[in-house]
Amino acid sequence: MTTKLANRESTEPQPASRVAKEKHPRPNRWMHWINFPLLTIMIWSGIRIYWADRADPFGVGIGLIGWHWFDLFPDAVNERLDLNQKLARGMAFHFAVGWLFTINGVAYGLYLWRSGGWRHLVPEKESLKDAAKVTARDLRLSKAPLPPQGRYNGAQRLSYSLILFLGVIAILTGLAIYRPTQLSFLTFMFGGYEMARSIHFFVTLAFIGFFVVHVLQVFLSGFGNFWSMVVGYELEEAEDD
Repeated sequence: MTTKLANRESTEPQPASRVAKEKHPRPNRWMHWINFPLLTIMIWSGIRIYWADRADPFGVGIGLIGWHWFDLFPDAVNERLDLNQKLARGMAFHFAVGWLFTINGVAYGLYLWRSGGWRHLVPEKESLKDAAKVTARDLRLSKAPLPPQGRYNGAQRLSYSLILFLGVIAILTGLAIYRPTQLSFLTFMFGGYEMARSIHFFVTLAFIGFFVVHVLQVFLSGFGNFWSMVVGYELEEAEDD
């Protein structure tokens, strides 16, 4: 009987062992989560500033090169979100938190440079082609196997590099709007005050779009991927010796 049980146990498949592997270093996680409330407050306060300078009584006029494109929010929405008639408070929050956002961004840039982490973010020669394959898979348009990847795939390299670049543009255009006289060279570089203001706003819309897609991708990839950004580690199948 003992021999039969031993033989049965030896033939049954054993559960694979799992090990914790570091996926996100601590500086990445800290600066990532610090940016979340900072960007939220900046977007909220920025809407207050734009609302106070609206082009008509129905919302914020958004235009570019002299063309009025669309209006942002009607009065009912502005009042419900407590955005109306709060220009001074919006500017105070926006400028104060903007400096914190800038400091966090500079610290992250220095960390990427010193640690060599920029090598995982900068797009490679095949990143554009890989990004198209990843996007097709995410949209369920293709079942082709994904190309080999390192820490980030081609789509992530392109999107993360783009959002870092847009962060720099947001800071520079913000300074051009904040001090158009003292920093006139910045204002001139972006085509004048109104152009810098429009670019600043459209960069904000790009941030919102990135945030929505980013959260959706994290949700689709599973709880483990999200939790790894909290604790820094992800459970993986142990390799056989």
